[in-house]
Amino acid sequence: MKRWAVLVVFVYFLILVALTSPMLLAAFYPQMKAHDSLGVFSEWMYWAGLGVMIVGQAVMLLIPVDVAMQRPTTRRSVLWPLLASGLMVGVLGAGAGASILEFIRRDKALNLVGKGVPLLAVIVPVWAVWSIVFYRTGRGAAAMDVITRQCRYLLRGSVLELLVAIPTHIVARARQYCCAGLLTFLGIAFGVSVMLFSFGPSVFFLFVQRWKRLQPQPGREAD
Repeated sequence: MKRWAVLVVFVYFLILVALTSPMLLAAFYPQMKAHDSLGVFSEWMYWAGLGVMIVGQAVMLLIPVDVAMQRPTTRRSVLWPLLASGLMVGVLGAGAGASILEFIRRDKALNLVGKGVPLLAVIVPVWAVWSIVFYRTGRGAAAMDVITRQCRYLLRGSVLELLVAIPTHIVARARQYCCAGLLTFLGIAFGVSVMLFSFGPSVFFLFVQRWKRLQPQPGREAD
C-alpha cells in the first residue's frame, strides 16, 4: 500500500509538471512562445509551490494507507489531512481573489499584489478558518469518511473557483495589457492543481478496493 501511495504522489507530480508548459501557452499565446514557457522551470517559486502541493497530496494519503494496513487511526492522525484540506481551500480562495482583483483593477492589480504578500494574507486566514470548519464537521466520523468528504469538498470548490478564474482571464486577455492576465492565470492554475489534488486520494481508494478483491484475507475467504 505504501508503494501505491508513493505512485499516486509521483503521478500527481508528473501531471502538474507536464501541464505547466501547455497551460502557459494556452493562457498567453501568441505573446508567449514554446521556448519561453520552459523558463518557469528555472524559478524557485514554481518548485516551492509544487512542493507544497506534493506534500499536501502525500498527507492526504496517510489515512488511506493506515486503513489499508489495518493501523489504528486517531484524531491526531486525521488532523494533518484536515490541515492539508484547509490549505487547499486557502489556495482556491487566493486564486479566486486574485482573479477578481485583476478583473476590477485591470493592469494595476499586479502592482497591488506585489511580491506575493497579499496572496498569503488571503491563504493563511482562509486556511485557518476552513481547517477549523473541517475539524468540527469531521468530529465523530470515521477517518476514511473524513478524507472522502474533504476530497469531495475540494473538487466542488475547485470547479467553482475555475468558474470565476476562466471568464475573468478571458476578459483580461481581451484588454491586451502587458501581462495578459497573469493573476487570472494563477487562479486557473490553482483551480486545476486542487482539482487534480482532490482526484489523487480518490484514485488511491480505487487501488485499495482492487487490492482487497485480488488478495482477500483468509478469514473473509473462509466466510
